[in-house]
Amino acid sequence: QVQLVESGGGLVQAGGSLRLSCAASGRTFSGYVMGWFRQAPGKERDFIGSITWSNGRISYADSVMGRFTISRDSAKNTVYLQMNSLKPEDTARYYCAARLLPRLKYDYWGQGTQVTVSS
Repeated sequence: QVQLVESGGGLVQAGGSLRLSCAASGRTFSGYVMGWFRQAPGKERDFIGSITWSNGRISYADSVMGRFTISRDSAKNTVYLQMNSLKPEDTARYYCAARLLPRLKYDYWGQGTQVTVSS
């Protein structure tokens, strides 16, 4: 049973930073891509970025490029999302997800963690 558990969300002032964690368990994730998404109230879920577990290849959405950084710790089976220079428009619930290569669909999702950025 794959389980993804996000943590690290909270309330932060604009310009501040947060680091989200996604602890993955239930299988070996070497063949997976781990993605970060967010969803603000009344809006669609947006892709933030992803990391390929096996080779560390990373991609980012244009909206977060240069401010957000994705990394992984294979020993801890954990993926991180470092968020800097946060803006009020970054307020959303942030989700971690996993997809097995070469599938494009993310099959596994965490419960999310809330990030609120005050102006």
